[in-house]
Amino acid sequence: MHAKKLADLLIAGDWKGAEALLGPVASVPGAHPSLVYNHGKVLIELGRGREAVAALRRVIAATPERADAWFEMGRAALLHEDFATAFEGFQEALALAPDDLDARRNLGRVALRLGRWEVARATWEGFEADNEAEIALYRIAAETRAEDAKARRDRLLESHPDRASVVLALVRSSKGAIPLDLRRRRR
Repeated sequence: MHAKKLADLLIAGDWKGAEALLGPVASVPGAHPSLVYNHGKVLIELGRGREAVAALRRVIAATPERADAWFEMGRAALLHEDFATAFEGFQEALALAPDDLDARRNLGRVALRLGRWEVARATWEGFEADNEAEIALYRIAAETRAEDAKARRDRLLESHPDRASVVLALVRSSKGAIPLDLRRRRR
């Protein structure tokens, strides 16, 4: 394989060309984990999530401490809506790199999707002032019937800048408690 040619293909975003170069060398048993990792990333760019997950699992088997491989496995799994594998990938990535805000946000999103409320709450609490986190924390509170659910809902209705996302969260978790007047409340 020609490293310069591969670099040029990657820079140009020629994923098919990069896959043609990487695929044969990355599929060899015992291929270096970096080659397999890069092949997995190229497969993600090509939208071939299942193949990317398989490649990234090979990287993880050889180097389980690679947070980036766990993260990319999570991304790859999302391509084909394998939320359990995505959850595993983002959870491990965050455990290995606790300051990785992308891993935290993606784990929070997948945990919400799976109804893993405790993990979702712990994940989103680190983003308390974040608009997406405020909506997620309301949804978690509503789904788990937490005492602060109504207060969170009222705060969202009063001042949240993304009204469409607020309404969507209310509808998803309302359990019959959506107020009929969703206009901003005046004091």
